[in-house]
Amino acid sequence: MPAGAGASASDADARDAATDGGSDAATDTDVVVIGAGITGLALTHALAERGVPCVTLEAGDEAGGVIDSKPLDDGLVAERGPNRIRLTDGIEALVEAAGLRADLVVADDDLPLYVYADGALREVPFDLSTFLRTDLLPWHAKLRVLAEPLTGDVRPDESVGRAIRRAFGTTAYRNLVEPIYGGTYGSDPDRMPVKRALPALLRMQDEHGNLLRPLLRRATGEREAPPPVTIAGGLQRLPRALAERHADRVRLDTPATGIERDGERYAVSTPDGEILADDVVLTVPAPAAADLLEGVAPDSAAALAELRYNPLAVVTMYSDARRDGFGYQVRRTESLRTLGVSWHHSLFGRTGQYTAFLGGMEDERIVEAAPDDIGDIAADEFEAVMDAAAHVRDVWVDRRALPAYDESWAALDRLALPAGLTLATNYTARVGVPGRVREAERVADDLA
Repeated sequence: MPAGAGASASDADARDAATDGGSDAATDTDVVVIGAGITGLALTHALAERGVPCVTLEAGDEAGGVIDSKPLDDGLVAERGPNRIRLTDGIEALVEAAGLRADLVVADDDLPLYVYADGALREVPFDLSTFLRTDLLPWHAKLRVLAEPLTGDVRPDESVGRAIRRAFGTTAYRNLVEPIYGGTYGSDPDRMPVKRALPALLRMQDEHGNLLRPLLRRATGEREAPPPVTIAGGLQRLPRALAERHADRVRLDTPATGIERDGERYAVSTPDGEILADDVVLTVPAPAAADLLEGVAPDSAAALAELRYNPLAVVTMYSDARRDGFGYQVRRTESLRTLGVSWHHSLFGRTGQYTAFLGGMEDERIVEAAPDDIGDIAADEFEAVMDAAAHVRDVWVDRRALPAYDESWAALDRLALPAGLTLATNYTARVGVPGRVREAERVADDLA
């Protein structure tokens, strides 16, 4: 509802007091935001800009959510969540608001990305000259890619794997899409429905008539992507700074423990008491959202509880290896357990830092291994690929790290929330930090 609409002066005073983060705060506000990850904090900031009172609840003792940075003692930073983000207009505005513009570190977007295939690193073609010279795709596969406009439309109900093989051929799928897209999400593209996992394909097809035309626009430099960036000291400085800026609205160490109807409003339970609100926005992972919604939307809660997540192990290493690039992804048919490695050394000048990712849908049990054993696997495989030793600095494991976007996402068809409840999450909308910020802006507009 519009801020202050139909409210008396005393009502407005009470709602303004509700943004006080102390335990004595009033228990009445316009919006409760559950979760102080980047979505929740971007929403908190957007609501503040629009003059909408809100209270943001975070169960943990610090802000960040999936953005989790651990500075190490030698100037390196273990990024246990996203390793970089694209500097979209929305991200840039948040960085400015957080006072971190001077601390942005911008990578060279022209650096190459590689796929490890047949025992060697082979360059991914993002432009026409690389497409012509790369040995990642043989000539017959390159010609097959160019035949995409003749292959028919991508269908929403088919899997990403089937759609890509039909559109671009089996070799392009195996050497490019499976290691890059599947490896990034830790999922099998043959189990990822297009309409849930990659709706951008459908939008591209609708806008351009086929998929090759927009790819050629990017390859010829006609359409530039925002540059990849990090923040000196770690990406988590962004959500922390936003939480500090809006400390009067953000309550750390304050989990939401339940949501109930209170007339036409909602009562959100916390260890410090109830908070009454007109709207509640949940930005938390599906299992947590399912628990909170059980009392007010049991069918939707049951649907969310069915969504599967992929496990992930993140290993931060130091190495004397010196090669320029974004890093590499590993083709699935190789005899390695590593999904990919990000080269912080050449991306952001973090001398000698490399971050390996292991696990995913096809290797779920790796997260059950001891951290030292996971680190040894990552370091040994890095040395096999890069011909340089690596020293493990940090091992982090999350058994529910990445939304799987697999067939379990069909459960979202049963999602039907009552008015006043909103999910702003990476499992119901676009994944990636820029996408989360865009959704936060959209939700704030709806609530203002």
